Amino acid sequence: MADPKTDDATVVVEDEQKEDSLRALDAGLLGLVFAGLALAVSLFHLYANFIGTMSTFWLTGIHFAGFAMLASLRYPIIHVRSDRARKVVLVFDMVFGVVVSVATLLLIASENAIYARGVSLAPHEWVYAIIVIIGAIELTRRATGLIIPILIIIALSYPAYWGAHIEGVFRFAGLSVETIVFRTIFTDEGMFGTIANISATFVFMFILFGAFLVRSGAGEFIVDLARAIAGRYIGGPGYVAVFSSGLTGTISGSAVANTVSTGVITIPLMKRSGFPPRFAAGVEAASSTGGQLMPPIMGAGAFLMSSNTQIPYLNIIAVSFLPAMVYFLSVGFFVRIEAKKLNMQIADDDAPSVLDVLKRGGPAFLIPVATLIGLLIYGFTPVFAAVWAILSVIVASWLTPNRMGPRAILDALILGARNMIMTGVLLVAVGAMVNVIVMTGIGNTVSLMIADWAGGNLMIAIALIALASLVLGMGLPVTAAYIVLATLSASALHALIQNAHLTQALVDGTIPEAAHASFLLADPTILPALAAPMNLEDARALIQAMPQDLLDAVYMQVLDPALITTALLSAHMIIFWLSQDSNVTPPVCLTAFAAAAIAKTKPMATGVMSWKLAKGIYLMPVLFAYTNFLHGDFMESIFIFMAATLGVYALGAAIEGHMEAPLNWPLRILTAVSGVALMWPNTPLLETAGALVVLGILSWTIKKDRERQAADAKAAPS
Repeated sequence: MADPKTDDATVVVEDEQKEDSLRALDAGLLGLVFAGLALAVSLFHLYANFIGTMSTFWLTGIHFAGFAMLASLRYPIIHVRSDRARKVVLVFDMVFGVVVSVATLLLIASENAIYARGVSLAPHEWVYAIIVIIGAIELTRRATGLIIPILIIIALSYPAYWGAHIEGVFRFAGLSVETIVFRTIFTDEGMFGTIANISATFVFMFILFGAFLVRSGAGEFIVDLARAIAGRYIGGPGYVAVFSSGLTGTISGSAVANTVSTGVITIPLMKRSGFPPRFAAGVEAASSTGGQLMPPIMGAGAFLMSSNTQIPYLNIIAVSFLPAMVYFLSVGFFVRIEAKKLNMQIADDDAPSVLDVLKRGGPAFLIPVATLIGLLIYGFTPVFAAVWAILSVIVASWLTPNRMGPRAILDALILGARNMIMTGVLLVAVGAMVNVIVMTGIGNTVSLMIADWAGGNLMIAIALIALASLVLGMGLPVTAAYIVLATLSASALHALIQNAHLTQALVDGTIPEAAHASFLLADPTILPALAAPMNLEDARALIQAMPQDLLDAVYMQVLDPALITTALLSAHMIIFWLSQDSNVTPPVCLTAFAAAAIAKTKPMATGVMSWKLAKGIYLMPVLFAYTNFLHGDFMESIFIFMAATLGVYALGAAIEGHMEAPLNWPLRILTAVSGVALMWPNTPLLETAGALVVLGILSWTIKKDRERQAADAKAAPS
């Protein structure tokens, strides 16, 4: 039976997100039709990914056709109140979904005929293409709002019309409408290309895996385990929110879904223990945002990064774990500091024991996750691993009281397709915009502009991208924001990170003779300077004066190939992390708004609180850019992890003016300086000094706290 509190919270959240137009699809004939379609979509994807051998265009075409139909039923074109009007809208939406789906399949079937005519569209194929493009734009509008459709329309009209009427670097001579339509549909960068293929394979299979875990009871197990481990500590309910959101993120990858599923339990628990409601909501929002940073799912980010960089998915999630842990610890430190400020005592006396929780639901979560990770480590593809992990969920559930029979399996298949609707439509539609960016060279132009504006300064470039991600995040989901920003700016960021390493090589005087010729082409008088260490300003000036094609050659001659790969991954990881900030940063922060709805606090004030608690989102990209945190060297990564963990604690304590006891202003300033020293990259002596200062201040506050407790105990009546 559904929990009324959960249902109420979900309704409030949907209203807060302006999703009140979602059509009820849980009962009646319409519900059966929707469930049947969702089941068919899930079964098709299981077949196509595990058994079938169809082409990419057929896979992505059927993928979009199925989700176009589901989206048409799920999201009505307009919200009406009268029953008669609702029926009219329903009929229109059903016809619209069928037309878009059929046109998609007919257009994909026409591929060979179009090529046979020399890439020329017949009249009926024009009709199919227009229906598909307009259908994708309209369904994206229904699912995500107006921003993405407007951007797609602007993008499609740029090479056809207005690009030829502007001056400057963005002037584009223009292409025929037929060329634009063809490339929008049939190129690898278009609607049914690489991004849609990622959606139909990796993303859907992991969303389906998450749905099976949820249906098997893993969600309840996660919250119970968090309460068992952390609930009995001072401020424990706050730790429960952080811990449960981190674990839920491993199976969800959606910040808002994470907030709704765990927040209905953790936010009231935090409020009852004495945390202010706004703080409780902020903790849940910040923690749930971290769910998209926690391997193995990471929303769709890890899959998209793997496709964009050609770095194996397993490598990406392996190096993502420690940074995600630093982020969650940073939120946990705020919880501890707030609990000590409020002089809290243990509040969750009813927390279950770890052993009882593991006996009751451990297999339903641990066995499938271990199966997934084990298969990935063994070398199987993510899709193959996801399929077997789904099967392991069913088997593992029979070791728990919540055994999955045929009905539960059907429910999970339907839930998986339902959870994928918005993402499935979005990732196909956004291909139209990405195709224009690649086709017209806008991505290279913007990358050059970022490099120019930054003046070769990597930190300024990161700040510019952070600002762009915040603006884009006001209207785009995180995944779409990452795709757009990566297409526009990843190459510039990659080059700047490589330039930083190249500059260091010039300063150290370690340029090999094989690279001298490339430098001489840029400056024939530079040879004597290359034989000895160079000062920093001269090194930067030399690199900025070199054409990019020469720099590309120098990278290969001077930098280690693993370092070049790390720089590429760092560039994309920086963009991915910064794309998350729209979840918790006002004025548009859906995750914070969702938490505010549950906590019954003011949305904007909650957004400000969650933004403060989620500072790790901005700190980790700096480490990605300037250190080898993502290089894969275990001991070096552990050292950076330890310094970063202590650094974020120091910065949080300085912001709050409290550790285990209050900090006066001189100590706050000293703590802040020490935190910056710990986060300052590649400075072991400075980091060591910062660590000693922070640990010294922490020891002093522990002593002061014990003295206060002893005084309170002495003053208490016997």
